[in-house]
Amino acid sequence: MRPILLQGHERALTQVKFSKEGDLLFSVSKDHVVCAWYSSNGERFGTYKGHQGALWTVDVDPTTTFLATGGADNTMRLWEVKTGKELKQWEYPTSIRRVEFSEDGRQLLGVTEKRTGQLSNIYVYDIAQDVEAEQTSEPSMHIVVDELPRVTVAGFSFMSHYIITGHENGSVAQWDAKTGELIKEEFPHDDGMAVTDLQWSADRTYFITASKDKTAKLIDSSTLEVLKTYVADTPLNSAAITPEPTNYVILGGGQAAMDVTTTSARQGKFEARFYHKIFEEEIGRVRGHFGPLNYVAVSPDGKCYCSGGEDGYVRVHHFDPPYFDFKFEVEKEKERENRL
Repeated sequence: MRPILLQGHERALTQVKFSKEGDLLFSVSKDHVVCAWYSSNGERFGTYKGHQGALWTVDVDPTTTFLATGGADNTMRLWEVKTGKELKQWEYPTSIRRVEFSEDGRQLLGVTEKRTGQLSNIYVYDIAQDVEAEQTSEPSMHIVVDELPRVTVAGFSFMSHYIITGHENGSVAQWDAKTGELIKEEFPHDDGMAVTDLQWSADRTYFITASKDKTAKLIDSSTLEVLKTYVADTPLNSAAITPEPTNYVILGGGQAAMDVTTTSARQGKFEARFYHKIFEEEIGRVRGHFGPLNYVAVSPDGKCYCSGGEDGYVRVHHFDPPYFDFKFEVEKEKERENRL
């Protein structure tokens, strides 16, 4: 898989997201600029300028009409994808660490940073579907997270039944998306090891988390039961699930620069790791970055994936045919049995 190298950022990447069709890719970094790219060839579609601080998060709605961003300038912003026009700006006491649209794109979630004197907050806004409409300034729901540690990641489950949050102590919590009531909290990761990422399956009935405890967990959205565990040899920053019919998960991470005494990619373990989703076994690695992988994302059609690194680059990999044909011996045996 020869990668397409996207060079549009001057500082470390923080998040990358594909559009629903997979034809566009959006990236944010600590350099204040949001970039949009064509995933097929790496050509830059455009930029969205306005933020005054490092950007932590980005998401695009299911129709690729709206783009949401959040960052260290204590604002969450809504943009029109096609024109780059800023449609709305919400201001907060602390930075925005995560934004995410609901499954139908009619709600937008934002999570604020916990700092001295300020708790983590979860805000949910109803989004008017017309780009010419005035977007509301008041949230339809506001959750003050005072019972649990700092929220690091969050998102909507299937049909927006729940809001799922990950926390700095390694726990995962489930909230009622209509009332904001805390339903349950579970501890899939080691105590004190932060949940660094949360990404959904195609139908949002389960999700994958990444953690500093060097594991990723596949978790049921309704019960918070851990379904599968993927063990790595380095702290993880991100984890993604490939869509059917392939059965893989992709993990990204690496030791922080201050902990690595050489620029060797092998020493720093700056690789995207592929695991079989069902059998939990590692099946391969893809190298290339010269620093930790801060985020990995898979296109909705499953034909490519991308990674954003501490080195400031986005790398897009289009899968070769053998990737789709690969099968474990167990799978091959089952196919033989079915034919008989």
